[in-house]
Amino acid sequence: MKKIFLYILAGSLCFSACKKDDEVETYQEPEDITVQNNYDDQAIKKFMNDNYLDAQGNIKTFSTTDTSDDNEKKLIDLPYETLPSGVIYIMRDGAQPTDADQPQTIGDSDILTLMIRANAYLAANTDGNVSFISSIGISNTINGNGIPLIDPLYYYAKKPIRDAATTDAAKQRSYYEVEGFREAIQKFKAFNNLPSGNPYNLQGVILVPSRAAFARDPHYPYNSQYSLRNYSMVFNFQVYGRKDRPESDK
Repeated sequence: MKKIFLYILAGSLCFSACKKDDEVETYQEPEDITVQNNYDDQAIKKFMNDNYLDAQGNIKTFSTTDTSDDNEKKLIDLPYETLPSGVIYIMRDGAQPTDADQPQTIGDSDILTLMIRANAYLAANTDGNVSFISSIGISNTINGNGIPLIDPLYYYAKKPIRDAATTDAAKQRSYYEVEGFREAIQKFKAFNNLPSGNPYNLQGVILVPSRAAFARDPHYPYNSQYSLRNYSMVFNFQVYGRKDRPESDK
């Protein structure tokens, strides 16, 4: 009887090992990058269909059990603009600086102060369904210390940082900056240097497909545990202020 038990145990262990070896990875990078680009666009639209903005402009996912959000508008149903790069931005109605706020035009090299939540998402096709299958947090001042962020690297990489780099790739601004975010943020206006303790009222959302982020290029390790290769990015933010950038930082 003891021998029979051992044979059964050995057989079950072998089956488990074979099963593990045969398992398919959740994500397999498409050889053709245009396929990934297509996944990104589909997943972004699904994300917009599954989420809404709360009273302070935070992105929230619709609940399947709580009816309190049934009357909220989906992101996909809000007015939005799509740039040639594939970047989509949403300006939240009633949250933009008015004339009384002395709105500031955002230039290509301005120093920005941002209350922001930035996440990266990987789009994939799972059994015919295209959606974001994993996420990585990049920065979050909203749920963190509540202090606005000045000049995050994904917005602007200063000259001293680039000059101190030890590789050719890291000497380029594209190694740090999310091109699509920089492109879309200039469509917004900044407030006139709000105090950092001011309650936030998020201005909108910028959704960046991976081709307008880092695509498959070398990039700064924003999260040391994970690569942002093929990851799209979503930014939820308010621009508290802007300043001219000194020439030494450009």
